[in-house]
Amino acid sequence: MMPDFVADDITGVILVGGKSRRMGRDKAFLELRGKPLFERVLDLFRESFPKVLLVGDREERFADYSVRVLADLIPGSSLGGVYTGLSGADSDWIFVSSCDLPCPSKAILRHLCSLREGFDAVVPKTRQGYEPLFALYSKRCLEPIRKLLDRGECCAYAWYPDVNVREVGPDEIAPLDPDGTAFLNLNTPEDVRNTGGIT
Repeated sequence: MMPDFVADDITGVILVGGKSRRMGRDKAFLELRGKPLFERVLDLFRESFPKVLLVGDREERFADYSVRVLADLIPGSSLGGVYTGLSGADSDWIFVSSCDLPCPSKAILRHLCSLREGFDAVVPKTRQGYEPLFALYSKRCLEPIRKLLDRGECCAYAWYPDVNVREVGPDEIAPLDPDGTAFLNLNTPEDVRNTGGIT
C-alpha cells in the first residue's frame, strides 16, 4: 500500500533523546500489544509524511529502522530536540512527536496539518495545557526557539508568544479523540502498570 501523505512539505520528527530516568529503562522500546511505542509513532509518520527524522544521540539504537538520526545540536531538553529537527529538516514544516505515545492519533495529526495556512505553528491545547510534543512547527520558529535556548531556558512553549500560533483547544480535539488517549504519556513504571497492556 502506498503511503497516504498529508503534505509533501512536512517532515515527521520523532524525539528519541530522552533519558527515561523516571521509567528506569528506554521508553521508546516499551511494548504495547507486541510493538515498541517508538514504532507506533514511526508507522504513523511514515504513512503521513514523505520524510521522517529521529532526533537524539542514540543512532546505534535505531540502526535497524533505515531512518536518519540527527544528534541533538543543543542536548538536554525536548525544546533542543525541536530546534534540531527544524534545523535539520529540508522541508519548511516539521511535525514533532515524542517517541513514547502509546496511541498517536492520525485524526489529530491530519487536523493539525490542515490548519497551518497563515500560522507559524499549530499546537493542541487540552484542559491540562499545551501538548508541544505532538505539534506542527515551521522554520519561522527557529529564531524564537534559539533565543530562548541561548538564555538557558528550555520550556517547550515559552516562546509561543513570539510567533503566530494556532491553538487547537479541547472542544476541537474532543471529537477526534473520543477515548481520550491521544496524549497519554508513560513516564513511570506505575504508568505502565496502569495501562494493563504494556509489557
